[in-house]
Amino acid sequence: MLLGSIFERFAAKSPISVMTRGLMETALSSEHLNALFEEQADEQYTRKLLFSSVVELMSLVVCRTRPSIRAAYRALADSLPVSLTSVYNKLDGLEPQVSAALVRHTVTRLEPVIRELGGQRPEWLPGYRVKILDGNHLAATEHRLSETRTTTAGPLPGMALVVLDPSLMLAIDLFPCENGHAQERSLFPAVLATVHERDVWVDDRNFCTLGMLVGIADRKAFFVTRQHKGLPWQAEKAFHRVGEVEGGEVWEQTVRLENADGSTLIARRIKVKLEQATRDGEWELFILTNLPWEEIDALTVARLYRRRWTIETDHPHYTSRRRWVARRSVAYHLGERAA
Repeated sequence: MLLGSIFERFAAKSPISVMTRGLMETALSSEHLNALFEEQADEQYTRKLLFSSVVELMSLVVCRTRPSIRAAYRALADSLPVSLTSVYNKLDGLEPQVSAALVRHTVTRLEPVIRELGGQRPEWLPGYRVKILDGNHLAATEHRLSETRTTTAGPLPGMALVVLDPSLMLAIDLFPCENGHAQERSLFPAVLATVHERDVWVDDRNFCTLGMLVGIADRKAFFVTRQHKGLPWQAEKAFHRVGEVEGGEVWEQTVRLENADGSTLIARRIKVKLEQATRDGEWELFILTNLPWEEIDALTVARLYRRRWTIETDHPHYTSRRRWVARRSVAYHLGERAA
């Protein structure tokens, strides 16, 4: 039974554990997982080892019930019809789109439950859907080719972009990449394909490119992005003081962003004069947004961006867990050796 060993110790005396177990088995039912694999996989196919069995095995590692894939395999060996080598071969062959589809599948199963039970948090910006975009490069590991273990610049096993819905507190999308040295910007076209009208994408300066900003605006969505120094822009109006928020003084101006094709995007450039310098020693923070002036003032935008930072500060366990889940999801098809 999927995830059985994780909750078995609590099920007899804790009804909450029983309900949680039922919820997780609904979200990760074997039937749906195997159907998802058959639909998404291009080159790999099922012979003896089911995709649902791979997810069950990996769940023991992700939830830290077992310290490694090898240990998880030993715990489930009686129910797995293949050798450990075959398990590793299956992991090696899993494709990026399968990992991404797994994340989206769990959201479709869990989001309705959260909303039905009233478990979502207050909307960050009523009338809009806020999405926080962040990148995660997987760290180099000793579980790699022996020839590379003595070098400090070890090959990175992969990277991913993760989308968080702060109201649901769920990672709702994943964009994995097998090349750990690839730039996050190489995944922007895939991200833009998922942008919906009235989305508000909140992200850091790594995502501040003309292509990304214009792409979001073209889809009738909005961005709240920390300005990258390399972004070309021209001032339309001078800064004027708006007021203060916790941590700093807020100023605003209108700017023009010109795309390579000659198209123009008018946006607001918001400056926050910080009371304390950032860890990089910066005393001013610049934020770009195309949210409508008449609905969302600069103080609200500054607070919105600041709340993105507080997720890691106020919810360190969630943040580490989110990165761990993203890491293991990508590890499915990277063949990472957690032996």
